[in-house]
Amino acid sequence: MTRRFLPLAASLALLLAGSCRSVGPVTLPRATPIPNTFGSVTDTATVTDTVSMANQQWQQFFTDPNLVALLDTAMRSNPDLGIAMQRVEAARANVFIARGALLPAVTGVASAGVERYGKYTLNGTGNYDTNLSPNIDGRRLIPNPTPDFFLGLRSAWELDIWGKLRNRRRAAFLRVLATEKGRQFVQTALVAEVARLYYTLLALDNELVVLGKNRALQERAVEIVKIQKAGGRATELAVQQFIAQLLRTQSLQYEAQQRVVAAENELNRLLGRYPQTITRGEPIGVQPLPSSVATGVPAIMLLRRPDVQQAELELTAAKADVAAARAAFLPSLVLTPYVGFNSYRTAVLLNPSSLAYGLLGGLTGPVLNRAPLRADYARSAAEQRTAYYEYQKAVQTGFEEVVTNLKGIQNYQRMYELQQQEVEALNKAVDISNDLYGVNYSSYLEVITAQRNVLEAELNLTNTRREQFLLLIDLYRALGGGWE
Repeated sequence: MTRRFLPLAASLALLLAGSCRSVGPVTLPRATPIPNTFGSVTDTATVTDTVSMANQQWQQFFTDPNLVALLDTAMRSNPDLGIAMQRVEAARANVFIARGALLPAVTGVASAGVERYGKYTLNGTGNYDTNLSPNIDGRRLIPNPTPDFFLGLRSAWELDIWGKLRNRRRAAFLRVLATEKGRQFVQTALVAEVARLYYTLLALDNELVVLGKNRALQERAVEIVKIQKAGGRATELAVQQFIAQLLRTQSLQYEAQQRVVAAENELNRLLGRYPQTITRGEPIGVQPLPSSVATGVPAIMLLRRPDVQQAELELTAAKADVAAARAAFLPSLVLTPYVGFNSYRTAVLLNPSSLAYGLLGGLTGPVLNRAPLRADYARSAAEQRTAYYEYQKAVQTGFEEVVTNLKGIQNYQRMYELQQQEVEALNKAVDISNDLYGVNYSSYLEVITAQRNVLEAELNLTNTRREQFLLLIDLYRALGGGWE
């Protein structure tokens, strides 16, 4: 009789062994080697020193006390930073979920049921004599239908023999660290954006000063040309040309004022408050710029940039997910103990003789319809490859931003020096054109052209100064500064 079941047992053993075969690990492309320096940008930066400007906390990096106060407000009240913090808390909760899967689950049970055994079932046959034979007090010992009462504890515990649950816990923990780096990345972006808007406001203030100065000059020019027209030395055409130039400058003033309002409101939103006036410090032309910047070596940037560290942690977490998905193809060992009071009558349920306990353990492995497991593995593998490309992208983006800003600081410094000379030359040209026009040695068009040129040059000088600060701020962010 036993030999008849040997082929069936052998077949089941082969199927179980086949289910134990796991899929292979994920193969990733070879990474591009990381350069040792930030290229050939050496004029304004120290590229081989291990000291980086990003090592400075934002309270020391920014010297304007008004900007520092704004940043302090943003750290406390910015909504995006609050959202990022809640993402960290959600990730921490996932760690406790994954950790709990490693421990046995114990459930308190109070249950009641009833079952009628058929005469030709195993339970019916086993209880036949008991149901029909009277006990000492003349009653049937077990009624049919038979009630069933249980009061006690049941447990289910999967022993993590292949590391599936441990890998899931590790992935959850790594994602907590990744979300913390994500919060730091939000903070670096917030520091840079608040500083950008602050220096934009300073630049707009300077634009209004330039426009106001040129408006005063143009108003004086309109008065002079009107007097000359009355004396027969100028035409109505000259008067209208000077008036048109004055009107254009006035319209530029209103445009600049509106941009001030928009920048202030945007900055207030980042600070988590409603629109109000932003207190500013010294004019942008007086604000100091460092004579040189230190970037450190690329490895320092990789250690400081939160987005690079976040991408690296996500890649490691994805690798743990793949390991857990591979382990799911292997058999699972589950223990299901129980202990409690079990009886067919409530009157004797709490009797010590009704105490029952048991332990069941077994190996279960996927044999047929493993498509969900394969799909989960394919998803995990795709997410690991995605995390790999995200990491490579973060590293390359960091190099791009650092090199671009370094070169930009150098070029804009030279541009600012040349534009300063241009503004000085054009201011002299305005004075000369006014003098020549007063003695009829130049036309009114030459005066208008000189005034327009100096206005554009001074506005360009202001924008160049603003760009210098923005490039410095973006370099500080690109090197990983602003989250401490």
